Amino acid sequence: MDAGDSNNGDSFEDLSFWWVFFGMFYQLLKKRQRAIRYNSILTGDDRVTEFLHGHWELIFNRTRMTRDCFVRLSSIMEQTGRLTPSRAVSVEEQLMIFLFVVGHGASNRDAQETWQRSGSTISKYFGIVLEAIFNMSGEYIRPPDMNNVHHTIRYNNRFFPYFQGCVGAIDRTHVSACVGGARADKFRGRKGNTTWNALAACDFDLKFTYMLSGWEGSAHDARVLEHAISEPQNGFPFPPPGKYYLVDSGYANRGCFLAPYRGTNYHLRDRRRLGGDRKKEQFNYRHASLRNAIERTFGIWKRRFPILRSMHQFPLDKQAMIPVACAVLHNFIRMDPASVAQDHVSGDEDDDDASSEDDSVDADPDGVDVGESSSHLNIPQDMDMGAFRDYVTNCIHEGSSG
Repeated sequence: MDAGDSNNGDSFEDLSFWWVFFGMFYQLLKKRQRAIRYNSILTGDDRVTEFLHGHWELIFNRTRMTRDCFVRLSSIMEQTGRLTPSRAVSVEEQLMIFLFVVGHGASNRDAQETWQRSGSTISKYFGIVLEAIFNMSGEYIRPPDMNNVHHTIRYNNRFFPYFQGCVGAIDRTHVSACVGGARADKFRGRKGNTTWNALAACDFDLKFTYMLSGWEGSAHDARVLEHAISEPQNGFPFPPPGKYYLVDSGYANRGCFLAPYRGTNYHLRDRRRLGGDRKKEQFNYRHASLRNAIERTFGIWKRRFPILRSMHQFPLDKQAMIPVACAVLHNFIRMDPASVAQDHVSGDEDDDDASSEDDSVDADPDGVDVGESSSHLNIPQDMDMGAFRDYVTNCIHEGSSG
């Protein structure tokens, strides 16, 4: 081997040495940067301990629920095997990471700083908890008792017996979607922003009894409802004969859906100022007052979980799951009286308070005491919804004129 070959070999060895050296230096630098970044004296476990054993407002502000409610939820998820602790991250921390993101609209970077975890760890456990809570929807988003009249109707003379067959209210709402490129056009609603069209039903305890998420924001409301009721796998909770849901004028007045009269005022101040068909306006006013439960439910739900107003760049399948998971959490929290009471203090139920006047017995001067139940105000099997609406309208007018 001549001198030239020897020099070439030495050069190759020198080059290999420097590649290895710089590679090791780069890895040490990355570790150094990571160590500097996550330098809080409180680790994720320390944060959990702080929230669980500190002032009650700490955990409520962080998780949107009381300490007892959080402990009960984490215990259920661990005991049922939906969440399991890892070597480094407890079930409580996994759940708090998820609640922090959806309850504050926090970014992955915000969560990294709060919990002193890497971005991949935050994403991993967010996805695990999202799927676990989504799969609880069958247990916590359930139809109401459709055989009994809810006390909101039974003990309010504006609604009873006229709406005694009502089992809840249905409407759609738009939830923020983070979609780019050519697909974004399908998600653009009337306001131009990208959204998901979510269909939901609620009872008069302001809990969700049904939710269908996954339709693009441009989808027509009636089309989404038709899909919900026509496909058995969607699990729509049909009421028994004689019962129905309240819907707004964007849906057809048919089947088990009672809609208001179109083109008719329903606010008392409008009626007194403009005149019009008094009977239909009376019906629309009471219909809107009772159907307001779905608007109040949406309002509390969206204020509790700001991610619904500002979605992050998750995969589309995860984005479609988030509204349902938040509905599960909403219902779970509504089962805890202390969390509901704290909602009033923190302002999450401002709509509820604002509607209290409308829901009082004396709010409508046309209201009268009608006494016991009248079974004839359930829908007769041989009467379509249009005729039934007219019948109820006449009953309301006769009652208020008597």
